[in-house]
Amino acid sequence: MNIVLPDGSVKELEEGATVADVAASIGAGLARAALAGIVNDTPVDLDAVVSDGDSVAIVTAKSDEGLELMRHSTAHLLAAALTDMYPGVKFGVGPAIENGFYYDIELPEGVTVSPDDFAAIEARMAEIAKSGAAIVRCEVSRDEAREIFADQPLKLELIDELPEDETISIYQLGDFTDLCRGPHVPDTGKLGAYKLTKVAGAYWKGDSDNEMLTRIYGTAFFSKKELEEYLHNLEEAEKRDHRKLGRELGIYMMEPMAGVGLPLYLPKGARVIRTLQEWLRRDLYERGYEEVITPHIYNADVWKTSGHYGFYHENMYFFQINEGTDEEPRYSEYGVKPMNCPGHVIIYKNELHSYRDLPLRYFEFGTVYRHEMSGVVHGLLRARGFTQDDAHIFCTKDQVVDEVVAILELVDYIMGTFGFTYEAEISTRPDKSIGTDDMWEHATESLKEACARRGLAYDINEGDGAFYGPKIDIKVKDAIGRTWQCSTVQIDFNMPMRFGLTYRTEDNTEETPWMLHRAIFGSIERFLGILIEHYAGALPLWLAPVQVAVIPIADRHKEAAAEFAGELKAVGGRVEVMDQNEPMKVKIAKAQSQKIPYMIVMGDKEVEEKLVSVRERSEGDLGQWDRQKFIDVIRDAAI
Repeated sequence: MNIVLPDGSVKELEEGATVADVAASIGAGLARAALAGIVNDTPVDLDAVVSDGDSVAIVTAKSDEGLELMRHSTAHLLAAALTDMYPGVKFGVGPAIENGFYYDIELPEGVTVSPDDFAAIEARMAEIAKSGAAIVRCEVSRDEAREIFADQPLKLELIDELPEDETISIYQLGDFTDLCRGPHVPDTGKLGAYKLTKVAGAYWKGDSDNEMLTRIYGTAFFSKKELEEYLHNLEEAEKRDHRKLGRELGIYMMEPMAGVGLPLYLPKGARVIRTLQEWLRRDLYERGYEEVITPHIYNADVWKTSGHYGFYHENMYFFQINEGTDEEPRYSEYGVKPMNCPGHVIIYKNELHSYRDLPLRYFEFGTVYRHEMSGVVHGLLRARGFTQDDAHIFCTKDQVVDEVVAILELVDYIMGTFGFTYEAEISTRPDKSIGTDDMWEHATESLKEACARRGLAYDINEGDGAFYGPKIDIKVKDAIGRTWQCSTVQIDFNMPMRFGLTYRTEDNTEETPWMLHRAIFGSIERFLGILIEHYAGALPLWLAPVQVAVIPIADRHKEAAAEFAGELKAVGGRVEVMDQNEPMKVKIAKAQSQKIPYMIVMGDKEVEEKLVSVRERSEGDLGQWDRQKFIDVIRDAAI
């Protein structure tokens, strides 16, 4: 029989050959490295039999599917160890997830598992892994499955939910048997380096009406080096957590009384936000944008026209207003804005426009509100109230490429300022969409051409565009290698048509303009959270809420310290005089813990000779400087 390989070549094998035989026919090295296979786009075990004409790919540690496969098998390894160590344990599900795996279990009454037990569990896992125990698949009938899992009520529940025509497969690993579709690595000797990371409670099937199970998380990689790097980054991520640093540095707070997901910025946080906005505002004016300000609420008719009322209603906050009197009430419905675009569209429609006016670029730092489920709210990274650096560009069809190129130039400038590397993804037409084939093709090709002009590589995310047009998403990589979704550029056919926008063409006809949505920071809250974690709280000098701490050594130096602080403020510096009755070392330690970029120490010599002793937060003591030299440093950092 003939088997088709990923490169299109054909291998001839004996009838009844397995995926492992296919790997061996290609080479001995591949046979040793093989973990599983993909037959006609379906993942299978190595011992799966292939048929004439099948397309077969071999899964190895180097293939994209290899890591997920190994993590899933490591979840079974964890379960096998738990079976040995906790007789009577009941098992739920144990999938691979983005950064590892977990297993949900029900422990015998009175038994608990904590991180203190991880070392012993990992030791038992290591024993099983070292033995090279086989992971064996078997297909069984529904009745056989129910008999096998007679003492596993959670598994019985899963069996009952399987479609009647589905093949039921089980996997055996030592004394542990699991209900699982697979595939898995052939034996535990193929498993790499792993580590249990945390234990938590989890409702069975995610339903709070069900019992609470114990969820044990772990991570796994093919090499010890990769595992150590991941664990280091995990530790770094915990130290950099913006929720912890935001509180310690006095950036923002959350108050349950105020509501879930609604950050309150403290003075230092407000200063950072305003500095970011002013920096970008100045740049946008130079790039031909005009700033607008739109309401936080609109009559529901606006949201009905835009389509949000029907398609986004559950994520919005609506309320009634009596616009009549108590005797003759007349109620109108209003909605708090989740997006800024309708306001910009209304402003465009306020005047008649010709092709000579286009492109029109409106921007706004507009605060929006979206109803996120409380379980997914996460500090500044996912909030219910946040401010977007939003802009909408109204242009002709032929201007789209140039406008997108200009937006990508702005993205590069912004991300480069913060030292971010980034990548792009173009999302194309989904199954449900509006607009003609010609519009979609032109829009998608325009995005591709803009990326090509900028030399920006991109991936294609097929079918994940908005219903109203394709988009470019920018994903930045931070200091410890994490990827964040930030900037976006979207083409919109929908809203200009819904609101009846037009412009007068050169031929004196009326046309509907094309509309580009774009945000560079995205959510300023989210971007700030990313920045805090990227810099571990030590924001660059120009953005730091307090740039300089002036520290007088003794009371007699306080006047000179205040005078020098005034000189720094006069050139735009953000300065704090630490004149509390505390030892100098304590003051320096406080300034250091607050991540203040510079500390100026003033004593007798500095006062007499008009000098300053300069300390930098990462480099330490920089010695004595001429005062003007330091003033120039602060002046140059002003935006």
